Amino acid sequence: MQAAPVHATAIPTVKNALRAVESLLMGGGQRTARRNAWNSVLEDRRRAKDRVEAQRVLEQFPAVRP
Repeated sequence: MQAAPVHATAIPTVKNALRAVESLLMGGGQRTARRNAWNSVLEDRRRAKDRVEAQRVLEQFPAVRP
């Protein structure tokens, strides 16, 4: 007699669980707006990081004056 095959069920990640709750609570338009806003925040952070790095590079070289 053989044992019944065991099927593993994937445990949902926190991210997936939050997205599932989000989809239940918010309409599609709100969800899209929220994701767009978050992507804007991430892009602003990236640009700020780039500005800081550019400032560091510029500070390494003295200004050339005639």
